Amino acid sequence: MSMFGNLKRRAILGLAAVAGFALAACEPVTVDKPASAAGGDKVQVALLVSSGTGDPLDDAIARSMENAARLAIADLGASNIELKVYAAGANASTGSAAATKAASEGADIILGPLYAEASNAAAVAVRGNGINVLSFSNNNTIAGGNLYILGTTFDSVAARLTRYAANQGKRKIFIVNANSPAEQIGAQAIQRAIAGSGATLAGTASFELSQNGVVQAIPNMASKIKSSGADAIFFTSTTDAAMPFLADLLPSNGVRSSDTQFIGLQRWDVPANAPALPGLQGGWFAAPDPALAAQFRSRYSAAYGQDPHPLAALAYDGIAAIGAIAKAGNPMTSASLTQGSGFAGVNGIFRLRADGTNERALAVMQIQNGTVRQLEPAPRSFGLAGF
Repeated sequence: MSMFGNLKRRAILGLAAVAGFALAACEPVTVDKPASAAGGDKVQVALLVSSGTGDPLDDAIARSMENAARLAIADLGASNIELKVYAAGANASTGSAAATKAASEGADIILGPLYAEASNAAAVAVRGNGINVLSFSNNNTIAGGNLYILGTTFDSVAARLTRYAANQGKRKIFIVNANSPAEQIGAQAIQRAIAGSGATLAGTASFELSQNGVVQAIPNMASKIKSSGADAIFFTSTTDAAMPFLADLLPSNGVRSSDTQFIGLQRWDVPANAPALPGLQGGWFAAPDPALAAQFRSRYSAAYGQDPHPLAALAYDGIAAIGAIAKAGNPMTSASLTQGSGFAGVNGIFRLRADGTNERALAVMQIQNGTVRQLEPAPRSFGLAGF
């Protein structure tokens, strides 16, 4: 199967249709369960995982997330957290059913699910119970009401990288994206970031998400980039889909990272062979603090005998936030979740916003000679450079 043949819902964490289950992100609704889990009482945490789809990868992610959540409880010494795990699948019906069951069994807060459709339905299902949901999705469009997202969003990545680019004198940014829902949302995030960074939009180009679509679009794309005067190109594509073709064909058509800075909205260090791509040498992307990520992998591997799935860290971070609130003796309310000081997890510091979105500390990374190096570290507190 070609790298374009299995994009499915994983291209972005759950950019699934949520029609009929909309929770307006702009709606400032506070949905809180009565404070039954403060002051030393057990906090009932329902972990909704991606198992139940029939896909072995979803099952593997589910196991890794459960392991990470239990590791976090052990690391925090959080004996007041009681974890129950539910299979939430990837769609609205399974997400809703899992959340409803969790609520009936006394959940104070829901951690997960992974996919947007399941997450949105889960939040709708327990909204009347006053239960907040910390989804693993990175889809801003579902955030709001009682639904908060933990995944690193396109807006966080785009803001971090456009600010860094502007500070480095790369202020004329050209956007290249596929005509897919995920990449179009990514392109919109980049445009918002450009508007707030001191940079300017040099132009845009798009292509159909197929190998032939990339090949056909390259000549006109290269011409537009060269005539735009851009000093940076921001790509929305992943390294397991269109990015290898773009990185190969654009330099062949006179657009090279050595002349026009290449920037990636997605991680360019996965899969493991991606940094070896000649066209990506010198390119920038954003990632969580690499030292903290390495510490988490080491602790997880020591506990479970294998490396964690990259998404497992989100489950750890969710428990870290819940544990910090519980330690302070506070209930799992919107006010507690959105405290301005935020939380510290294995991905670095993060905080949840009142609109359900999040803000995460990210490092700026560069591919150089087939390896990845850090150009600017992730900030360790809010208010420092990088935010």
